[in-house]
Amino acid sequence: MAATIRRVDYFYATVKDRPGAAYTLLASLAESEVNLLAFSAVPSGPASAQLTLFPENSEALVRAAGSSGVVLAGPEHAILVQGDDELGALAAVHRRLYDANVDVYTSTGVAGGSGHYGYLIYVRSGQFEDAARALGI
Repeated sequence: MAATIRRVDYFYATVKDRPGAAYTLLASLAESEVNLLAFSAVPSGPASAQLTLFPENSEALVRAAGSSGVVLAGPEHAILVQGDDELGALAAVHRRLYDANVDVYTSTGVAGGSGHYGYLIYVRSGQFEDAARALGI
Protein backbone atom coordinates (compact mmCIF):
# COMPACT_ATOMS: atom_id res chain seq x y z
CA MET A 1 0.00 0.00 0.00
CA ALA A 2 1.36 3.41 -0.93
CA ALA A 3 1.02 6.21 1.56
CA THR A 4 -2.28 8.05 1.84
CA ILE A 5 -1.75 11.77 2.34
CA ARG A 6 -4.55 14.16 3.19
CA ARG A 7 -5.41 17.51 4.69
CA VAL A 8 -6.87 17.41 8.18
CA ASP A 9 -8.31 20.02 10.49
CA TYR A 10 -7.41 20.16 14.15
CA PHE A 11 -8.79 22.00 17.13
CA TYR A 12 -7.47 22.82 20.60
CA ALA A 13 -9.30 22.56 23.89
CA THR A 14 -7.72 23.70 27.14
CA VAL A 15 -8.82 21.82 30.25
CA LYS A 16 -7.92 21.82 33.93
CA ASP A 17 -5.06 19.39 34.47
CA ARG A 18 -6.72 16.79 36.67
CA PRO A 19 -7.25 13.04 36.51
CA GLY A 20 -9.98 12.15 34.05
CA ALA A 21 -9.99 15.42 32.09
CA ALA A 22 -9.07 13.79 28.78
CA TYR A 23 -11.29 10.80 29.50
CA THR A 24 -14.31 13.03 30.12
CA LEU A 25 -13.87 14.83 26.81
CA LEU A 26 -13.07 11.69 24.82
CA ALA A 27 -16.02 9.79 26.28
CA SER A 28 -18.34 12.69 25.46
CA LEU A 29 -17.09 12.76 21.87
CA ALA A 30 -17.50 9.00 21.52
CA GLU A 31 -21.04 9.25 22.85
CA SER A 32 -21.70 11.90 20.20
CA GLU A 33 -20.19 9.56 17.57
CA VAL A 34 -17.29 11.87 16.77
CA ASN A 35 -14.44 9.86 15.24
CA LEU A 36 -10.95 11.19 15.87
CA LEU A 37 -8.10 10.56 13.44
CA ALA A 38 -5.54 11.63 16.04
CA PHE A 39 -5.35 13.08 19.54
CA SER A 40 -2.64 14.55 21.73
CA ALA A 41 -2.41 16.16 25.15
CA VAL A 42 0.39 18.31 26.54
CA PRO A 43 0.83 20.44 29.66
CA SER A 44 -0.15 24.08 29.24
CA GLY A 45 0.94 25.94 32.32
CA PRO A 46 0.96 24.72 35.91
CA ALA A 47 -2.72 23.75 36.13
CA SER A 48 -4.00 23.09 32.62
CA ALA A 49 -3.51 20.81 29.63
CA GLN A 50 -4.01 21.47 25.96
CA LEU A 51 -5.84 18.73 24.08
CA THR A 52 -5.45 18.62 20.30
CA LEU A 53 -8.27 16.93 18.42
CA PHE A 54 -8.10 15.81 14.80
CA PRO A 55 -11.67 14.92 13.84
CA GLU A 56 -12.73 12.92 10.82
CA ASN A 57 -15.65 15.37 10.54
CA SER A 58 -14.96 18.89 11.82
CA GLU A 59 -18.61 19.94 11.89
CA ALA A 60 -19.51 16.95 14.08
CA LEU A 61 -16.74 17.85 16.54
CA VAL A 62 -17.83 21.50 16.71
CA ARG A 63 -21.46 20.48 17.33
CA ALA A 64 -20.52 17.95 20.02
CA ALA A 65 -18.15 20.37 21.76
CA GLY A 66 -20.81 23.08 21.76
CA SER A 67 -23.37 20.72 23.25
CA SER A 68 -21.02 19.73 26.05
CA GLY A 69 -19.74 23.24 26.78
CA VAL A 70 -16.20 22.57 25.55
CA VAL A 71 -14.53 25.65 24.09
CA LEU A 72 -12.53 24.89 20.94
CA ALA A 73 -9.90 26.97 19.19
CA GLY A 74 -9.53 26.31 15.48
CA PRO A 75 -9.73 24.91 12.99
CA GLU A 76 -6.08 24.83 12.09
CA HIS A 77 -4.71 22.66 9.30
CA ALA A 78 -2.21 19.83 9.20
CA ILE A 79 -1.27 16.96 6.92
CA LEU A 80 -1.93 13.34 7.84
CA VAL A 81 0.18 10.64 6.22
CA GLN A 82 -0.75 6.98 6.70
CA GLY A 83 1.02 4.08 5.05
CA ASP A 84 3.11 0.97 5.17
CA ASP A 85 5.93 1.15 7.68
CA GLU A 86 9.09 0.77 5.66
CA LEU A 87 12.59 2.08 5.97
CA GLY A 88 12.75 5.64 4.63
CA ALA A 89 8.99 6.21 4.42
CA LEU A 90 9.14 9.53 6.29
CA ALA A 91 12.29 10.61 4.46
CA ALA A 92 10.46 10.32 1.13
CA VAL A 93 7.67 12.60 2.38
CA HIS A 94 10.15 15.12 3.78
CA ARG A 95 12.12 15.07 0.51
CA ARG A 96 9.05 16.30 -1.38
CA LEU A 97 8.58 19.12 1.13
CA TYR A 98 12.28 19.99 1.01
CA ASP A 99 12.22 20.11 -2.79
CA ALA A 100 9.31 22.59 -2.53
CA ASN A 101 11.25 24.67 0.03
CA VAL A 102 8.58 24.02 2.69
CA ASP A 103 9.67 24.18 6.32
CA VAL A 104 8.12 21.58 8.61
CA TYR A 105 7.92 23.25 12.00
CA THR A 106 6.76 20.19 13.92
CA SER A 107 5.64 16.65 13.30
CA THR A 108 4.55 13.54 15.19
CA GLY A 109 4.64 9.98 14.00
CA VAL A 110 3.88 6.56 15.38
CA ALA A 111 4.16 3.00 14.13
CA GLY A 112 0.64 1.62 14.24
CA GLY A 113 1.58 -2.04 14.42
CA SER A 114 0.89 -4.60 11.72
CA GLY A 115 3.42 -2.78 9.52
CA HIS A 116 1.63 0.59 9.29
CA TYR A 117 2.35 4.11 10.49
CA GLY A 118 0.63 7.44 10.95
CA TYR A 119 2.37 10.79 10.72
CA LEU A 120 1.14 14.34 11.33
CA ILE A 121 2.94 17.24 9.69
CA TYR A 122 2.49 20.86 10.69
CA VAL A 123 3.66 23.66 8.42
CA ARG A 124 3.13 27.37 8.85
CA SER A 125 -0.15 28.61 7.41
CA GLY A 126 1.64 30.67 4.75
CA GLN A 127 3.28 27.50 3.40
CA PHE A 128 0.35 25.12 3.75
CA GLU A 129 -0.78 25.33 0.13
CA ASP A 130 2.81 24.88 -1.10
CA ALA A 131 3.09 21.77 1.08
CA ALA A 132 -0.25 20.47 -0.20
CA ARG A 133 0.87 20.90 -3.82
CA ALA A 134 4.23 19.23 -3.13
CA LEU A 135 2.42 16.24 -1.62
CA GLY A 136 -0.27 16.09 -4.30
CA ILE A 137 -3.24 16.89 -2.07
